[in-house]
Amino acid sequence: MAAKIFETIGRLGLGLAVVGGVVNSVLYTMDAGHRAVIFDRFQGVQDNVVGEGSHFLIPWVQKPVIFDCRSHPCNIPVVTGSKDLQNVDIALRILFRPVVAQLPQIYTTVGEDYNERVPPSITTEILKSVVARFDAGELITQRELVSRQVNKVLAERAASFGLILDDVSLTHLTFGKEFLEAVEMKQVAQQEAERARFTVEKAEQEKAAAIISAEGDAKVAELVANSLASAGDGLIELRKLEAAEDIAYQLAWSHNIAYLPPGQPTRPHPAQRATPTSPT
Repeated sequence: MAAKIFETIGRLGLGLAVVGGVVNSVLYTMDAGHRAVIFDRFQGVQDNVVGEGSHFLIPWVQKPVIFDCRSHPCNIPVVTGSKDLQNVDIALRILFRPVVAQLPQIYTTVGEDYNERVPPSITTEILKSVVARFDAGELITQRELVSRQVNKVLAERAASFGLILDDVSLTHLTFGKEFLEAVEMKQVAQQEAERARFTVEKAEQEKAAAIISAEGDAKVAELVANSLASAGDGLIELRKLEAAEDIAYQLAWSHNIAYLPPGQPTRPHPAQRATPTSPT
C-alpha cells in the first residue's frame, strides 16, 4: 500500500516536472526597460517587437533575443589633429539607447553587441572630422560650439544605425607638449609687452610733468623779469631784507651759540612783535 502511494507521488512529481519544463520552455518574461526580438527557425527574424511582461513562444522553433533599451553610457577617447596641425587628446561621453521599432533591423545588420560596435566607431570618425575644422585656440575658446557640432553630426550618424543620443559632452581636452610650451612662451611675451608699455607710459608722464614744470619756471622767471623791469632793484632788496630777518629769528631761538657782528641790532620776528595796545 505504501509502495503504491510513493509510486503515485513519484509519477505526480514527474508529471509536474514535465509540465513545468514545458511551461518554462513556452513562457518567458521581459523585465522593465527591455524588449525582445523573436528569431524563428523557419521565418527568420520577425518584425514585431515584444514588450514587457510574460509571453509565449513555440519551443525549439522560436527564440527570444532580449535587448536592454535603457540609456547606456560610453566614454570614447580619441587622439587627433586640429586645423593648425596640433595634437589633441579629446574624450567624449555619450548616453545612447536603441530605437525600439528598429530592434529587428539592428539585430539583423549589427547584432546583439551593437553597443560595443557602433558608438566607438562613429564617435571616433565624427570627432576627428569636427576637431579638424578648428584651430587649437578655437577648441579652447569655442568649446561649446565644438560640442554642439559634434552633437549634431553624431546624432545624425547614430540615427542611421537606429540609435538615439540622450546626451553628448566633451569631458577631456588637452594638447601636446609643444603647444603647451608655445602657449607659455606667448604668455611670457605678452607680460613683457605689457611691462614695456607701462614703462613707455611712465616715461611719457614724466616727460609731460617735466614740460609742465619747465613752463611754470619760465612763467615765474617772466613775472620776476617784469617785476624787475617795473620796480628796479627794489624787489631784490625786499627779498634780501626778508631773508635776513628770517635768518636772525632762527639764530635767536637756536639752542646753539651764535655770534652776530657787533653793532648789528636785532629785531624780533614778525610773529614776536608786540601788538600795540589801545589807550584806556
